[in-house]
Amino acid sequence: MNPAIRRVGLAVTVLILALVAQLTYLQVVDAGKLKRDPRNVRAQIRDFSKPRGQIVTSDGQIVAQSVKVDDEFEYQRRYPLGSLFGHISGYQSFTLGNTGVENVYNDVLIGRDARLQIGSLANISNLFAGKQTIGNVVLTISAKAQQAARDALGDRRGSIVALDPHTGAVLAMYSNPSFDPQPLASHNSTEVSAAFSALNADPANPALARSWRETYPPGSTFKVVTTSVGLETGTTTPATEYPSLRELPLPQTRTTISNFGGATCGGTLVQSFVASCNTTFAQLGLDLGEKFPPGTNQFGIGSPPPLDENPKAVPSQGPTAGTFATAAPQFALAGIGQGPVSVTPLQMALVAEAVANGGVIQVPHVLGSVTDTDAKVIRSAETKPWKTAMSPEVAATVGDMMRRVVNDPNGTGSAARIDGVTVAGKTGTAQNDGADGKPRLPHAWFIAFAPAEAPRVAIAVIVENGGANGTDAEITGGKIAAPIAKTMIETLLGLLQR
Repeated sequence: MNPAIRRVGLAVTVLILALVAQLTYLQVVDAGKLKRDPRNVRAQIRDFSKPRGQIVTSDGQIVAQSVKVDDEFEYQRRYPLGSLFGHISGYQSFTLGNTGVENVYNDVLIGRDARLQIGSLANISNLFAGKQTIGNVVLTISAKAQQAARDALGDRRGSIVALDPHTGAVLAMYSNPSFDPQPLASHNSTEVSAAFSALNADPANPALARSWRETYPPGSTFKVVTTSVGLETGTTTPATEYPSLRELPLPQTRTTISNFGGATCGGTLVQSFVASCNTTFAQLGLDLGEKFPPGTNQFGIGSPPPLDENPKAVPSQGPTAGTFATAAPQFALAGIGQGPVSVTPLQMALVAEAVANGGVIQVPHVLGSVTDTDAKVIRSAETKPWKTAMSPEVAATVGDMMRRVVNDPNGTGSAARIDGVTVAGKTGTAQNDGADGKPRLPHAWFIAFAPAEAPRVAIAVIVENGGANGTDAEITGGKIAAPIAKTMIETLLGLLQR
């Protein structure tokens, strides 16, 4: 054979093998990624031209459903509860793609989940008969709990996150303001673009899921973390005495940290915790030094919580490892939940959960179960540990301190007291600056769990800028956020007893 022809033949063979390898990769290895790519119009049309399962609350209210329509897509997604579940459900949009539960559990809703298809004999029969198999997503959140959260916040910007501390199930998760996903699910791309632009232009940012996508300084609620790390590392004990001070000089600076309202406080760690004494916890932040960052990491600070939502949860931030020698004041500020500390409401609910659950933080989830078209449960959400924040012994000690915050005469969280129920909590009033760098009214925080003896609910409440009403002296976590938490805990415990 002519050498030139042989070389051409060899080159063609190599090219054919490369083409086969590329096609194999695309069809087998990369198939899932290509299927989920929002630019894959064929996949979108396929999903829109088929029936789609419902998203349902734990108390049976329809959050999302598909109805027959007379257009090229055949089915239109409807959201009967509107903005009440806008951040949770997300939307199914041909123009924008899917978000929220619509995105995370798309394969379930469209019937492509293998466990759904083989989950029952009825579904196997449907496969052989060529019938469409779809699944329904049942949430862990009830419509009543979500409505209670919306009512409790009223017209104030902020967020409420409530969890089952033993399973990680989300019991309520509402951010105000919210948005109605219906306009974004329209089949008219012009209408969708207009609605999307209006949402993005709104200065209140209603499309932002504040519960897991926005971070804030936590203020004194972070003293739960500081205390836990101090006890876990042996840096402090409940009986450790701290001097009574009005302000604490910061090393490497000429500035000080003062107590709220210019008060003088100190005493044991327990007394300081109940009184929310800044000078004590700023000193504890300094005492912890380089032990502080890894201790906060045990709570998940620095890692995004694995919540089953899309867009995903953002990570919270704490003091930076390796910087204590040159930035010690930042560790003092971190001790009181200011400075380098920035957290999501979800993260602070997980902090409360850690104390309530003996130190273990479970994977948070909004999925309760998947059901088929006959309402048969195909699978239920699993309880999985995410982080171990502290030992059970430390959790019990910190839990007792939180109980005193609400129930002791001098505790800052007395507004969260509930007759017949022992609430354990921690208040927070967080200083913050606006985008222009100028101080704004403080954020009001409260985290808690109840009943303290056998926890059923762990909760975090934040009201941005204290609701933007009143004076600084009136804006405290104890006065603004604690009553909201009380209302939510009462509602949730009532619902759980049914």
